[in-house]
Amino acid sequence: MPSELAVPVDAPQEADLRKCVHCGLCLNACPTYRELGVEMDSPRGRIYQMVEVAEGRSPVSEDYIEHIELCLACRSCETACPSGVQYGRLIEGALAQIETATRRSVPQRLVRWFAYSWLLRSRLLLRAVGLGLLAYQRSGLDQMMRESGFLDSLGRLGELAQLAPQSQAPFFFSSIGKVFPAEGVTKHRVALMAGCMQNVFFSRLNEATVRVLCKNGCEVTVPAEQECCGALQVHAGLRMIGREQAKKNIAALEPGGFDAIITNTAGCGSVLKEYPELFEHDPEWHERARAFAGKMRDVSEFLASVDLNTEFGRLERTVTYQDSCHLLHGQKISTPPRQMIQAIPGVKLHELPMSEICCGSAGVYNVEHTDISMSLLEDKMRMIESTRADTIVTANPGCMLQLQAGTRRFSQPLPVLHVVELLDLAYKAADESVNGRGEPHGL
Repeated sequence: MPSELAVPVDAPQEADLRKCVHCGLCLNACPTYRELGVEMDSPRGRIYQMVEVAEGRSPVSEDYIEHIELCLACRSCETACPSGVQYGRLIEGALAQIETATRRSVPQRLVRWFAYSWLLRSRLLLRAVGLGLLAYQRSGLDQMMRESGFLDSLGRLGELAQLAPQSQAPFFFSSIGKVFPAEGVTKHRVALMAGCMQNVFFSRLNEATVRVLCKNGCEVTVPAEQECCGALQVHAGLRMIGREQAKKNIAALEPGGFDAIITNTAGCGSVLKEYPELFEHDPEWHERARAFAGKMRDVSEFLASVDLNTEFGRLERTVTYQDSCHLLHGQKISTPPRQMIQAIPGVKLHELPMSEICCGSAGVYNVEHTDISMSLLEDKMRMIESTRADTIVTANPGCMLQLQAGTRRFSQPLPVLHVVELLDLAYKAADESVNGRGEPHGL
């Protein structure tokens, strides 16, 4: 490789490419290599192609794009790599390079423009989509379509319809801008990143997160000026949009002087913690992003770092835990979620074989590459069945959607909960035990 590569900012960087020694220890950790057995669809193979493009020996061809876009960006190769290759940076750089070097079809450009520039960033549009989906689901049409087999006859469209999340009214938008007091003495002042789609499809999870934090002495602010974190945009190669969103979030949360900034979404958390990487060539924003990222905590990470309120009620459940890729491989957080689960009386944790392997969700991967995603999911559900658990627990809404789809698709009717929802149920059980009845359990 030449000593100097002419690499633009949003492309794989020479220093990162040079770390790979092509040893191949990443191969068995890679879901697409395990599925396809193709070298070019392994981390080592993709890095080799990135080097070829960086040196100018290969173009950003359709073949190159196909191999790069087949990557789930689960980053399990980072955990397996003995050389410390930051593969997440490389794959995001390659996707950004593709975005600037190619011109997509008109329909693709329109869909991406609407989804990434407008829908995910507009509370009004998200609310409209949520209400439309809510009407469809509550009318009974959703269930009728599933049970009749009509969706199966629609081919690709039917596959995507079966992956649609459940709209959860009332939406969490009404809580944005509010401050929720701690129960008892205020020990911590934290901000909650409410996300984008979480406000519509995971409203109950956001509410549970607020309640659990309040139970642990936190005054919880849900900042009014926050935006979508930009994770889906960055993962799609749209780093310019991601930078715009990062600036808005940093500016919105800086004045609060919070002890910590909390997210319950592992994919968002990885990007939020990596905001400084978006501003490597912008000293002012890089420093501000570093300060912001220094306060970012996954909710389980934060709870494990404080004096956890263990006044739980008893839950008789046998659970298995699926690691979220961006929590385990991106943020290197493995123990805290398990600590939370095992702290609850009556809950038995049966470890999931190969929990570190992606479930196939990977942001919008299950929509764009449904066949591979469903194959990974089938393997995952087989592993879950082997644990004989009655509840599936994970730490990321995207994983929850995928695993819920798995329970429907493979006839395993198990509840799928976020770690913080399990904690919330345990606190609720304690309240019911003390009061002798269930108290209203809302915000």
